Order: sequence, then structure tokens, then C-alpha cells
Amino acid sequence: MTATAVAASVPVARGYRFELVKLWSQRRVRLLLLTCWAGPALFVAAVSQQSTLPVDTLFGRWMHATGWAGPLVTLGFAGTWALPLLTSVVAGDVFAAEDRLGTWRHLLLAVRSPRRIFAAKVLASLTVIMLLVAGLAAGSTAGGLLTVGNHPLVGLDGHPLAPADAAGTVLLAWICVLAPTLALAAIGLLGSVALGRSPMGLLLPVLVALGLQLAQMMPLPVPVRVALPGYAFIAWNGLFTSPAQLGPLLIGITVSLVWAVTAAGLAYRIFLRRDFTDQAYDGAGRRALTSGLLPLAGVLVVTIAVIVPVTGGPSSGIEQDKVQRSVATAFAHLYRLQTEQLHRPAVTEVQLDTSAACTRGGGRLEPQGPGNDWRCVVSWHLPGVPAAGSATYQLDLTPDGRFMADGDGPKEVNGYFLVRTPAGDAPNPLWQFDGTVALLPTVPKG
Repeated sequence: MTATAVAASVPVARGYRFELVKLWSQRRVRLLLLTCWAGPALFVAAVSQQSTLPVDTLFGRWMHATGWAGPLVTLGFAGTWALPLLTSVVAGDVFAAEDRLGTWRHLLLAVRSPRRIFAAKVLASLTVIMLLVAGLAAGSTAGGLLTVGNHPLVGLDGHPLAPADAAGTVLLAWICVLAPTLALAAIGLLGSVALGRSPMGLLLPVLVALGLQLAQMMPLPVPVRVALPGYAFIAWNGLFTSPAQLGPLLIGITVSLVWAVTAAGLAYRIFLRRDFTDQAYDGAGRRALTSGLLPLAGVLVVTIAVIVPVTGGPSSGIEQDKVQRSVATAFAHLYRLQTEQLHRPAVTEVQLDTSAACTRGGGRLEPQGPGNDWRCVVSWHLPGVPAAGSATYQLDLTPDGRFMADGDGPKEVNGYFLVRTPAGDAPNPLWQFDGTVALLPTVPKG
């Protein structure tokens, strides 16, 4: 027999407050809130004072230069590990806790409406998750600004962002990752409802996030890559190019929201159909497969079919001309930064007329797709100098379009990590730099 709502049921607002109090009473939730608000500030402040920086992380090499790099390094870590764990602890346990404690009958007698119980628990868990995300963003920003200062940030194509622009873009990047966080939270709710007291419900968001990370590391076709709900954890990188690469980001956000609504709807449906009088209830069993997993798999298939015309077909999205444009653009911007460091005469990107010739595998492999065997020779011109300058870079290009360019000479341009300036030695912006290749079809400038 399934419990049904009767007259004089408790309003959602009262149930929401009650669920918030229950969550706050849990020591682990209070510890997580404290950690998310204080931990990132201490982490960013400590790393920014070190002589070695996390250069393998996006914007990690700029943590000595600006306080706005800290929240972006934290954002990269949060999307990989912290946010899946937080959604598991909060959303993945909000329903299962009642099964473990055997309190469903008492809760139903108090509230008298399964629908309002579901709404209150969902709203309370999302409130806590949003507070945790806000703590990560605010704490890391405060740590960076207080330790390093409010200085310009260098984007992923080498262009400088003024402090005000950096602040707005960093905030927007954190807002964008709320969509995949909601998707993981909804998956956690689904696991908590469908699997009952089973620990698999608690682990489901972490396992899903791990699977999505492994998938992004594989050479998947672009339609499959951007159709995964975790892609927005990566696509915010496009905000830090000029012009911004908004296409992949908007697709990633839309896909994440579709998954969030679908998973939450499935959890709601399973919750209303369960038998609350069964004290031995231990999850939906095989029904969890048909009611949860299969519909989400169907969403993935439909999403891929819809995205294929937009992404230009089942390719990796990494092509020679895109790589060459990205490397040349970043080099031109960073060359101007180096020129300013050395107090040389100012030069514009138009005057430099920078170009890049990139090959893969020493010219033996087709110049497309990810790999650490890309090699680019960058050429540029200086006003009044007849001979063109050239510099060589080795590229490590990942399947999601991110690359790290490692300078391979000449020494006075990119062959050493320091440059001698009138004020003393300074980090050489052309020695190593990060960049991103737009995976969706682009139209060349001009």
C-alpha cells in the first residue's frame, strides 16, 4: 500500500526548513561547508607563495602574476574531484538516510504528502550544494587576491584581460559549471531514491563523474564528447579566448540541464511509486535499471543525434588549420607581452603577421587528432626588419582541444624560462604557454 497525501499536509516551505535543519545537524555537512569556504583560500595562498607552480593545470603558471588565476585552478580541480564528491555526500544521501534510519513512516505522518517531501528534500540538498560551490569560488578568489593582488590575467589565446574583465569572466566560469553540478546532483537524487540504503546510491555521482572524465580523455568524436553531461566542466575554457568560444559551452550547459531535469524527473517518478509501508525496502532493484539507467542512455543517444549537424560530423574536431591558427594567435599576443617586458618598441598583431606551420609525427602522420607529437614552427615579422623571425614549439594536444606549447628555441625567444628585463629576470611568457583549439567548425578571420 502506497501512502497518499491527505488534507492539512505540511507546506513545502516548512518541510524545506526542516530538511535544512536535518542537513545542518550532520557533522559531515558542517565540516564540508567549513572546508569549502576556508580550504580554497588557504590552498591558493599557499601555492601562490611556492617557487614551483602547478603548470600542468590551466592557469597554474600565472598564479604568481595575478590573484585571478587561483579561482580558475580551483575550478579545474573542483570539476574533476570536489563537485562530484560534494553532490554524492549531499544529494546522494538525502533520501537513503531515511531508509537507513527507518524514519519514512514518521516523516509521512508529519508531512502527509510524498510530493512535498520530495520537493523539500530536493530544494534543501540543492541549497547546501550551492553554498558549497559558492564557498569554493569565494574562498579561492579571496585567497588569490589577498596573496597576489588584483592584476591582469592572460587568457588561453595569450590576450590580456584587465582586472575587471578577469573578475567578470571568472565569475561567469563558476556560474557555468553549476549546470553540470546540477546534473550530478540529480543523478545523486536518482541513486538515493532508486537504490535505497545501498552504498551504490551514495557513490553514483562520483562513479558517473569518473566515467565522464575517462571518456573525455579518449579520442571520441565531437558529437559524443559534447553530448556528455560533464563537458561543461571543460567548456568554460572557451570563455578565456577572444572571441569567446561560446558554442561548445552553450551546448554543454544545455546538455547538463537536460540531464538534470531528466534524472530528477525519474527520481520523482520512482519515489511516488515506492511502498513506504515496507520496512525491508532496499531500493528499486532491477526496476532501477529500466526506470533510471535506460532513459538516461536514451537521452544520450538522442542528444548525439541532435548535435551531429551542429558539430560537423564524427571527427575529433582537431585539425591542422585550427591548430596553426590557435598557436599563431597565442604567440602573437604573448610576443607583445614579452616586448613590453623587455621595453622594446611596441608592435601590433597586424604588424607581426604571425603564422604557424604544424606537423605531426615528423610529417609522417596525418596532421589531425590529439597527441604529444605535434611540432609547430612559428614565423613573424618586425617592422623595419627584412628577415622573418621563427621559433619552434613542441605541442602536447589533448582530446578535449587543450594544448601546452613547449618552446624549443631559439633561446633568446622561447628557449629559456626567464628573460632579462631592465628590472631583472622575469618569467618568459613565450617559453611555455597553454591554449585551446575550438572543436566545433570555425570560420577563419579575414
